[in-house]
Amino acid sequence: MRPREAKEIKMLLQTRRLNIGYGDIQVLWDIEIEIDTGEVVALAGSNGAGKTTLLKSLVGVLNPISGQILFESRDISTLRPYQRVPLGISLVPEGRELFYWMGIEENIRMGAYSRLDSNGVEKDLEWIYSLFPILKERKHQQAGTLSGGEQQMGAIARGLMARPKLLLLDELSLGLAPVMIDRIIHAIREIHRLRQISILLVEQDVQTAFELASRGYVIETGKVVAADTSRNLLSDSHIREAYLGI
Repeated sequence: MRPREAKEIKMLLQTRRLNIGYGDIQVLWDIEIEIDTGEVVALAGSNGAGKTTLLKSLVGVLNPISGQILFESRDISTLRPYQRVPLGISLVPEGRELFYWMGIEENIRMGAYSRLDSNGVEKDLEWIYSLFPILKERKHQQAGTLSGGEQQMGAIARGLMARPKLLLLDELSLGLAPVMIDRIIHAIREIHRLRQISILLVEQDVQTAFELASRGYVIETGKVVAADTSRNLLSDSHIREAYLGI
């Protein structure tokens, strides 16, 4: 638990001694993280540390072995994914997982499947196209024919169409060219600035992740081993050696 000011920003998400696994194999032990409304938080760790497993549990793909997930003070630990999305939790998964045979706009609109405000959906689509103009140019093009960076933009756009309060981003820059990474990072900053959406970011580029976020957590072998401001984490000698190679 971290110290909280008297006039605190409302906590959006909290996990309490969360234990997660696949069948009989436990992957995460006693995970405790907090995300405030409007906050960007980074989650760092080596491959296989359990970062994606944690995101899957937050969105409801995996149920906890024990522990709690609280969202706006409500225990959502046993809710299914389709029940969590309308509450305001949206995942942009590793590997994008678009429907490659469908048009990119069809994919984007899939993110709004639980919404009933058709006018709001159209306004959000236009806003997303202002963030990612290339998607508007190619809206009728099959998603599988777009470049990796354009597909990542499409996956982010689909996640935003749910109008999330919390956006979970898994491996934002994986396999992308530096110029495309820069464009996507700029878009993420704009999304946060304009909408104040809370973001939990899992990113292989630890430097980029902590520069985007105000705070961060480090997971090693399924446990949180460090939690601090991004500035302090980036100045930590162990983290610099383990994740930045310096």
